[in-house]
Amino acid sequence: MSLGMKLWRARSGLVDAALWMMRSPRRAWWFLGMGVFLAVAVLGDMADEAREGGTIEVASAASNSPVLLVVVGAPGEAEYGSNFLRQASQWEAAGRQAGVLVLTLGVDAGAPSDRDRLQRIIESVPSNPHLPFWLVLIGHGTWDGKQARFNLRGPDFTAGELAAWLQPVRRPVVVVNTASASAPFLMALAATNRVVITATRSGDELNYARFGEHLAPALTDPASDLDKDGQTSLLEAFLTASARVAEFYKTEGRLATEHALVDDNGDGLGTPADWFRGVRAVKKPKEGKLDGLRAHQIHLLPSPGEKALPLDLRARRDALEARVAELREAKASLPEEDYYRQLEAILLELARLQLR
Repeated sequence: MSLGMKLWRARSGLVDAALWMMRSPRRAWWFLGMGVFLAVAVLGDMADEAREGGTIEVASAASNSPVLLVVVGAPGEAEYGSNFLRQASQWEAAGRQAGVLVLTLGVDAGAPSDRDRLQRIIESVPSNPHLPFWLVLIGHGTWDGKQARFNLRGPDFTAGELAAWLQPVRRPVVVVNTASASAPFLMALAATNRVVITATRSGDELNYARFGEHLAPALTDPASDLDKDGQTSLLEAFLTASARVAEFYKTEGRLATEHALVDDNGDGLGTPADWFRGVRAVKKPKEGKLDGLRAHQIHLLPSPGEKALPLDLRARRDALEARVAELREAKASLPEEDYYRQLEAILLELARLQLR
């Protein structure tokens, strides 16, 4: 039944009941109770249909736009609540400045549960091979030795559940989990064409994580532009926030209880910020590959020059930059002449892209 039909029937019923009520004051109390019941029922239907319609609108509006979904978890205490809202507002402001579709979940006072709404929104994101879907989790996390959870109002969700919800998304995906005990999310969510950032390197880092407080402002801080190309990449924001967290613990004379990780090569191992000098990693893992290249190619707020480059050319440039990185990794095993010949061919193609 349509919402309009429900409202019309409710109105007709109220008119008939009012005429009947006038014949007996005792009936007035019955009428009042029925009126409250009808109002609650209709408003409940309106809320359900608004949520369903909102999901459809998300799918339509997101077709040709990056999407930024900011999820604010259950605060637990008022102090954390105001902190989480401040972080969310900073992400929202950055998203609006960038002109992306910004969605926020967990800040409206009337919703008792966010889990199902979150799943519906993720499922409604349309495919686009070039425009990323950003999912930012701001709040508390838990780890029981087997499963990591992000704390929502109402039922929480696990890292494995979020991985299942994201699996059908056909876009570049960025997941930023700023919660405590968030490291298991990195292992569960790592995949090709995906960047995952967590505030901790272990599920056992259970104390409140300050990483998120520094990451959001780093996105729009010119000082975070480490390579001075006029824009702050996700990697640069990660490195800046990590440095500011480390400085906090050093200044306070406290043992650091959080160590952020970034994974953008899909191996689920992650790379810490202290492995980097500038935007280049200077250490190598014992197993797996270094992270950072893909995260450095993603910008929430791209420069005018980046925006002017068509999406297909951006994708081609990113692929060529990845080839350069792979070639550098293999340099020691290649004849010098062969290495420079391959490098020259890639750099010439990159130069031609920039001239278009």
